[in-house]
Amino acid sequence: MSTMSFLDRYLTPKLAIPRKTEFGAGILVSGTILACWAIATYTGFVTRDFLPAPSDVWNSFVEKVSNGSLQKHIGVSLTEIYLGFFLSSVIAIPIGIFMGGFKIVQAALEPVVNFMRYLPVTSLIPLLILWIGIGLEEKVAVIFLGTFFQQIVMVSDVARGVHADLFNVSYTLGATRGQIVSRVLVPATLSGVLDTLRVTMGWAWTFLVVAELVAASSGLGYMILQSMRGLDPAGIFVGIFVIGFLGLITDMAFKWIKRLVLPWEYVGK
Repeated sequence: MSTMSFLDRYLTPKLAIPRKTEFGAGILVSGTILACWAIATYTGFVTRDFLPAPSDVWNSFVEKVSNGSLQKHIGVSLTEIYLGFFLSSVIAIPIGIFMGGFKIVQAALEPVVNFMRYLPVTSLIPLLILWIGIGLEEKVAVIFLGTFFQQIVMVSDVARGVHADLFNVSYTLGATRGQIVSRVLVPATLSGVLDTLRVTMGWAWTFLVVAELVAASSGLGYMILQSMRGLDPAGIFVGIFVIGFLGLITDMAFKWIKRLVLPWEYVGK
């Protein structure tokens, strides 16, 4: 393959590439990172007290699975994050759509929303602990506050971007205000809303770990903290990798849902 044909095939923006090449590129990068990690630890270039070897992490993973502690922590964290994220999403999405679609709602809520979304959620954790303790409710509240106002802003931007011509045509055809909202505004924002949920889910994981590091008795963040206190870097890596793996599965689920709900968006891609 000549240089020009390679550039034309693989370095042209938006041009599709073969599935085998796409899969191989991901494997190549991941394998290179793993190889560098193994070389750095097994050769002694980096001491295992700071960076555990891949085998150390695997052995720690097997041990935690065998004694059931990992499954317990995963179950706690998943309960907390999905409950907090669900509560945030079901409230933030309609508010965001109405903020983006109606000027009066935007004028009323935007000052409060913009003020709250700039507050660091970590600074609110001591207050939440004082109000509701360190149980499930506190973790859910941290995730809720960390994602709620960001979701409102992102969804409102999506709704604000719906072209006015869609509304004008609908009014011309005799649609009522209720029909405009339910059959034009909401469907037009669906793609952007799913993208917003996919992005903010990543933030939700961050807030969950922060909450569990500060005050918790179980969960993946708590497990990482306990591994740090026990000078167990392999346990820390297990927690990090499990969170990354769970996040990857969630991200893939959102992609699958979007492809299922909006198949026309993937035509020709």
